[in-house]
Amino acid sequence: MIALTRTDTSLVGRWWWTVDRWILAAIALLVFVGVILTLAASPAVAERIGLEPFHFARRQLGFMALALALMFAVSLASPVAIRRIAVIGFLVALLMLAATLVVGAEIKGATRWLYIAGVSLQPSEFVKPFFVVVTAWMLSLQKRVEGVPGNLIAGVSALLVVGLLLGQPDIGMAVVVSAVWCSQVFVAGLPLVWVGALLAFGGAAMIALYTMVPHVASRIDRFFDPSLGDTYQVQTAIDAFANGGLFGRGPGEGIGKRVLPDAHTDFIFAVAGEEYGLLVCLFIVALFAYITLRGYRRLAGEDSLFIMLAAGGLLTQFGLQAVINMGVNLHLLPTKGMTLPFISYGGSSLLALSVGMGMVIALTRRRPRHEVEP
Repeated sequence: MIALTRTDTSLVGRWWWTVDRWILAAIALLVFVGVILTLAASPAVAERIGLEPFHFARRQLGFMALALALMFAVSLASPVAIRRIAVIGFLVALLMLAATLVVGAEIKGATRWLYIAGVSLQPSEFVKPFFVVVTAWMLSLQKRVEGVPGNLIAGVSALLVVGLLLGQPDIGMAVVVSAVWCSQVFVAGLPLVWVGALLAFGGAAMIALYTMVPHVASRIDRFFDPSLGDTYQVQTAIDAFANGGLFGRGPGEGIGKRVLPDAHTDFIFAVAGEEYGLLVCLFIVALFAYITLRGYRRLAGEDSLFIMLAAGGLLTQFGLQAVINMGVNLHLLPTKGMTLPFISYGGSSLLALSVGMGMVIALTRRRPRHEVEP
């Protein structure tokens, strides 16, 4: 067994002694929970659609191995390398996002997927982490380098990404991207008058979407009045939580997963509630909260605006995605097809999250100041 000592100056040695190992442990635990719940939820879905029982589980384990390797590789990078990765990744993801509007596969009325070499990819998942880092870089350059229109570039990038997402349409993802961007510009020191203007614009945009996009209005109306339409998945999820009680029905004993179409993806949290109970659900919530808040705490003493904006934005995105998924499962939010990070089935989501959290791990490492800014 190889031991890493404090005198080890290798790339991995320096990484081990500067990384936040508590965040690493929490992410590892979250991944373990995801594997258990995928094994619990996916066989019933696979059998129902005529596939071999462990079809989804095997695919997810393959994606998981690739995701962990990718996360580790990204976490070794310096802040300067993270910026370069983000710029290249953002441009590629943006082109792929635009391509979905032309050659994307239409599923349930939305064109969000590309099929490349027999593999389906969802570009909107990949654009999120890269966009956050690019925005952070531009906003920090505006403050640090005179003459660089960082705020303008960040604003145009946000409008471009949100416009492409609305074209798919993917309203929920557009809202998440907009919320994270607003949090970044606020932390960057946006004047209060602009904060008020953004809030007013956001409210007007939500009213316009409700008025002009029928499926958005339908989801919101059904959220407030379930009798207006099909709420089968949400009601089944609520019944699953009720059946699980405090300690759950036991591993493999869930009923809801046998009839929930998205039991292994959007509604996997309900499977956890039914089979493992309220206490395990609270433990999952605590894991997400711990990773997010621990990351924020790690940034508390940070004097690099870029690192604060980039890592803070990625953590906000991570926590917000978890809140939305669990809120939908508990009927606290209107339905939105968003995965539970590192737990729901989905290759694009898992790989994109691994990139994002790899960046968080890299940016929250303790390093000399000269390694942060070029």
